[in-house]
Amino acid sequence: MNIAISDQSLLRQAAAAAAGGQQYPAATLYLVATPIGNLADLSLRAIHCLGLVDALACEDTRQGGALLRHLGLHKPLLALHQHNEREASAAVLARLAAGERVAYASDAGTPAISDPGAVLVREAVAAGYRVLPLPGPSSAAAALSVAGDTQAQGFAFVGFLPTKAGERRTALQAVLAVQGQSQLLFEAPHRIVELFGLLAELAPERRVTVCRELTKQFEQVHTAEAAALPAWLAADAQRQRGEFVLVLHAQALQATAEDALPAEALRVLQLLMAELPLKQAVALAAQISGAPRNRLYEAGLAIKNGASAED
Repeated sequence: MNIAISDQSLLRQAAAAAAGGQQYPAATLYLVATPIGNLADLSLRAIHCLGLVDALACEDTRQGGALLRHLGLHKPLLALHQHNEREASAAVLARLAAGERVAYASDAGTPAISDPGAVLVREAVAAGYRVLPLPGPSSAAAALSVAGDTQAQGFAFVGFLPTKAGERRTALQAVLAVQGQSQLLFEAPHRIVELFGLLAELAPERRVTVCRELTKQFEQVHTAEAAALPAWLAADAQRQRGEFVLVLHAQALQATAEDALPAEALRVLQLLMAELPLKQAVALAAQISGAPRNRLYEAGLAIKNGASAED
């Protein structure tokens, strides 16, 4: 639904006031992150930029056109999707060669993250044009922020798993074997039952945060062990609808014999920690013992938390 014309004008004025001070050079490709469900998530900078560009390339011209109409804007639309990205990139480059500003927006979220856009960026950079990002909505970032995965030391973006059953199982087994990182998966509603069944079978104790319909009216976030997910899904038919983002919580890093710190290095670290802040104690212990600083820091944290540094 479009907002009133007067409100559109006020919105564009607010966007210009907030973002107009920055330069928006010509002959530049702008990657514009667009809402994943809630139109209010579109940034003022994105609104201002969309008003400035000479054309909008988009994954779906119907979606792109609806977004422009919502803002009271009218721009030429160029279809650029996974099936024509290489060919359509040439049309964008032609406009850049003429000195135009061109924006690219995928259907929802940030371009080139499980969406088209990477080929266009590569071609534009290779041709010598600037590519500027306008960050904003991202289902991956949103899901990570509400997962509360305290075990994670970073994350890996997996996206969609293969659709064929055998390849799907193999890929999921490889994902589950990774230690120390949150794993981000996307899934469509017609495959979510199968995926939950696989997770319950292969990693029943793994904690999973399920994000459904993020930012939309009926969004839902649920965290549970994988074994409980099939029953949770079956308890309400509504839970099988919409787009899903899953965060597989990190599997704790398992210490190996090669990783184990020498007893003398631990003794030195403990003595230094009794007198110095952790970072200084680690730095000195590394110099004295020759042990890796990152392993000493992990051991120091364990000591501070009351755990055994040798576990």
